[in-house]
Amino acid sequence: MTQFTRRNMLATMAMGGASLLAGGAEEGLLRAEAADTAQAAQPQLSPAERKQAAEKLVAYIAANGPLLLRPAEGILAHPWVSGALPKKEYADSLWDWDTPWTCRALFRLASMLGDAELRRKVGLHAQGSLLNFLDHQSEEGRIPIVMLLDKPDPFGCLRKSPPNHQNQAKPVMAQLALLVADETKDVEWLALHFDQLLRFHDSWVLGNESAIGLLVWGDDVAIGNDNDPTTFGRPFFSSANLLLNCLYYQDLRAAATLAQRLNRPRDEERLTDRAGKLGEQIQKYCWDPRDRFYYTVDVQCVDRRKELIGEAGGMAMSWQCLPLRIQSFTGFLPLWCGLATQQQARDLVQANYLADTRFRADWGVRSLSNLETMYSLVFSSNPSDWLGPVWIIANYFVWKALKNYGFDEEAASLANKIIRLLDSSLATTGSLNEYYHPDTGAPLSHQGFMDWNLLVLEMI
Repeated sequence: MTQFTRRNMLATMAMGGASLLAGGAEEGLLRAEAADTAQAAQPQLSPAERKQAAEKLVAYIAANGPLLLRPAEGILAHPWVSGALPKKEYADSLWDWDTPWTCRALFRLASMLGDAELRRKVGLHAQGSLLNFLDHQSEEGRIPIVMLLDKPDPFGCLRKSPPNHQNQAKPVMAQLALLVADETKDVEWLALHFDQLLRFHDSWVLGNESAIGLLVWGDDVAIGNDNDPTTFGRPFFSSANLLLNCLYYQDLRAAATLAQRLNRPRDEERLTDRAGKLGEQIQKYCWDPRDRFYYTVDVQCVDRRKELIGEAGGMAMSWQCLPLRIQSFTGFLPLWCGLATQQQARDLVQANYLADTRFRADWGVRSLSNLETMYSLVFSSNPSDWLGPVWIIANYFVWKALKNYGFDEEAASLANKIIRLLDSSLATTGSLNEYYHPDTGAPLSHQGFMDWNLLVLEMI
C-alpha cells in the first residue's frame, strides 16, 4: 500500500490547471502598476447589484450549506461538518482549522434564515466535529490535522518521536468550543472535555515553544497557508509563523472564557496570563516599525562561538530572532485578533493596504504581495497556492481587521469585492471554488469547495 503523505494525498486532489503568473522584483513592479491601472477602471457594485448578488449567494448557500452536515460514519463517531459538497474533493475529510469557520458561517446562515432547526443541527454537528478530534487525541495531548473516514491520523501527527517535528492540528479547538457554547447557549457539554483542551494547549508549548515565547512550526506540512515562504521549505522548528501564533493567542483567550463559564478560576487566570504574555511577544518581535507591518520571525539566532571556537568573549549577540520580511496577508492578523495599537493599525493600513495594490486587487486581497519575488498564481494541490491567489479566509481576516480598527469604508469596499467574486463564481462555474485569480476573478481550484467561503455571509 502506498504510504500516506501530504505529497501523495494532496496530489490525488489535483484537478488540473496552469501557471498564470510568476516573476521577480521588476516584474512585480510592473504587475503593481498594471493592477493600479486596472483597479482605477474597475466599476464598483451599485447598491442594486450588490443586493442582487447577495440574494443569489444566500439562496445558493441556503440550498447547499446543509449538505455539509454529515452523520457519524466510519471512524467519526459523532455527526460532523465537511468543507465540501458531496463527491467533491475534501468531502470525506474532517480538517482542523477549516471546521470552526465553516461552522461559524452555517450558524450565520441559520440566523439569517431565522431557522431554529438548522441552528440546532449545526450546533450538534459542530460539537460532534470537536468531539471527533478529541476522541483521537494522543496521551501527550496532540490532535490530528485531518481525519478521513477510515484513517484517524493520516499525516502521522500523533507519533511518539519527541521532539516531534510533525505538525499537529492548528490551535483552533477552544475557538470551536466557544462558538458552539455561544450559539447553543450551553457550555455544560464541555465540562467533561475541558481538560483535553488544556492538554492540547500544553502540548503545543511542550513541543513547539521557542526561547522567545513564540510558537514555531515543526515542519512545513499542512500549516494552513501551505506554501507560505516564511515556513515552506525552511528548517524544522525555525518559523515563528504569525498565523500559528495569532491562532494560538485567540485560542487561549477562548479557553479562558470557557474556563470562566465552567467556574474554573485557576484555569481562567492561567490561560489569560499565557495569552497576555504571548500577545506581548508578538508585539515585541513581529512588529516592524520601519515597514509598519507584522512579520513572521526566524528563531534560529544562537550564539555558537563557545561551541565552535572555544570562547564566547567579545560583543554579545543582542537579538534572538530575525524578521522574515516577506509581506503576506498574515501581517494583518494582529489586527484581526486586536493586538495592534490604534496607531499601529493606522500605520499598517495606510502604508501597506491603501498606498498601492500590492495587496488590494480588483477581486479581493492577495494572499501574498505582488511585489514579492515568490508571487505566483497557479493551480496546485501539492501544496495549495497561497502565493497571491484570493482565498476567502485571508480576505475575511483582513475584512475583520479593517472593521476592528474603524476602517469601515475600506471594509465595505472589500466586502463588495468578495460578494462580486463569489457571485461571479456561481455564474461561471455553478459553484464556489477554493481560490481565485486576484486580477480577473477566475477560479483557480476545486469546484464544490464550500468551507470558509461561506463566511461571505458575514459580509452581506
